[in-house]
Amino acid sequence: MTRRTARPNAPHLSRNQASSLAPQLSAHQAATLEIYDTTLRDGAQAEDVSFSAEDKVLIAQKLDSLGVHFIEGGWPGANPKDIEFFRLIKTIPLRHAEVIAFGSTRKASNTVRKDPNLQALLGAETKTITLFGKTWSLHVTDALSISLAKNLTLIADSVAYLREKGRRVFYDAEHFFDGYKTNPEYALTTIKKAVEAGAERVILCDTNGGTMPWEIREICRVVQQECHVPLGIHAHNDCEMAVANSLVAIEMGILQVQGTINGIGERCGNANLCSIIPNLELKMKRPALNDGLGHLKEVSGFVTEIANLMPNKHQPYVGDSAFAHKGGVHIHAVLKNPATYEHIDPAQVGNRQRMLISDYGGRSGLLDKIEAYGIKLSKDHSKVDELVHTLKERESQGYQFEGAEGSFKLLMRKAMGSHRPSFQLLGFRVIVEKKQEDGTPLSEATVMVKVGEVIEHTAAVGAGPVNALDHALRKALEKFYPQLREVKLLDYKVRVLAANRGTESKVRVLIESGDHKDKWGTVGVSENIIEATWEALVDSIEYKLLAKN
Repeated sequence: MTRRTARPNAPHLSRNQASSLAPQLSAHQAATLEIYDTTLRDGAQAEDVSFSAEDKVLIAQKLDSLGVHFIEGGWPGANPKDIEFFRLIKTIPLRHAEVIAFGSTRKASNTVRKDPNLQALLGAETKTITLFGKTWSLHVTDALSISLAKNLTLIADSVAYLREKGRRVFYDAEHFFDGYKTNPEYALTTIKKAVEAGAERVILCDTNGGTMPWEIREICRVVQQECHVPLGIHAHNDCEMAVANSLVAIEMGILQVQGTINGIGERCGNANLCSIIPNLELKMKRPALNDGLGHLKEVSGFVTEIANLMPNKHQPYVGDSAFAHKGGVHIHAVLKNPATYEHIDPAQVGNRQRMLISDYGGRSGLLDKIEAYGIKLSKDHSKVDELVHTLKERESQGYQFEGAEGSFKLLMRKAMGSHRPSFQLLGFRVIVEKKQEDGTPLSEATVMVKVGEVIEHTAAVGAGPVNALDHALRKALEKFYPQLREVKLLDYKVRVLAANRGTESKVRVLIESGDHKDKWGTVGVSENIIEATWEALVDSIEYKLLAKN
């Protein structure tokens, strides 16, 4: 889509120079890392996120295709949905990943054989179980209301019982770093008990997300001397340190890193695997996936879609804006050599370079965008100045084309004289009626359009004036253009411009539409929200119908 020159391995260093500056790894540090995904368990605890059992199966398949080593499927003792997931996933062949059940040590009032949580973990029939226990004395005395000695017994009994039943056990030392800072001797004793009982991994958890990277480094150093099984790191993001803390732990020789796709999770989220994995592979030169890095953006978008969340376009590596360029100086330099303003080739993580169209973009960015749409213009072509003038004039009126490339393409075609409208508006009317104070308003739209020599006059109702207008326009046009039945309105945003004029202020409407193979954005601006909406809706339909022209 853009002109690209060869990218050096590093902007200022040769490959050998860059390698000489990389940290020298011990044999232990150079061991193959384990990527442990907990999107389906910890990620599902995020506000506004709720996965069905079927959703979790679909995500697990995507994670497997990415190449993660472990997928934490959920807590089968906590809810029926997770039990159903473990039943379903047993019928799905996975190529790379092992699914793991998660749960807690036994309750103090139960024996291991009568503890419902441990029995549910065994019932999930996974080869490996991740068991968490209390490390922080505060939680032992205040949350569990038991003695410190009793907590050690719970840990040892639970791990030993699961090992006796033939399960491999990973031990999550919950609140480990807070526990260590409060009572280091007791925190270390808890994980030693788990190892003595048969745990094969000990995962150090920054459950409250309040630990700093330098603390992670020093505490990991001590734990490595005291604990003789491979260690893992599980970081939360309450101080915006989860990714940094995970990378520091790995630098110290931690083998397993836990996190979620897009960093979703309770409170401020978990360590973001979409940042951790490329940082490991591309910056630290530590292999993490089996050639799956190029699918990272795809998986990120899939999880966002299934979770019904708005994508974070500014997310590093996988966000739509991660390799987007708006300033004219930036665009001019990137077109000569992408390494001037891109720290990696975006294709390495499945992303792409984008040139944003704005009054900051200048001639270079505009020409590049025009070329992307298959139109060849020299830099001195008379239409270039006309297009730049039109673009800047529109943006001064409040139009924004960064998220509305569909409208930009139409604007460009109109300026070039190559656009033929698919229909002509003869008029529209929108009525909103409410007959009773506690009743639901009724929205009705009437549209009159002309297609060729045929005049079509239709009406439709909808859940609000925008929905009614959308329905009426489609109803008028679908008999002429059946392919419009494929189009769905995916997102609708309204931004008030110059709000000092109150209800007389201009509004900008941004619409995202899509069909079975593409998505596009369109924009409309007016003091009247219905007119702005109409403009964006018409652009959306015209964009879809470009192939007919």
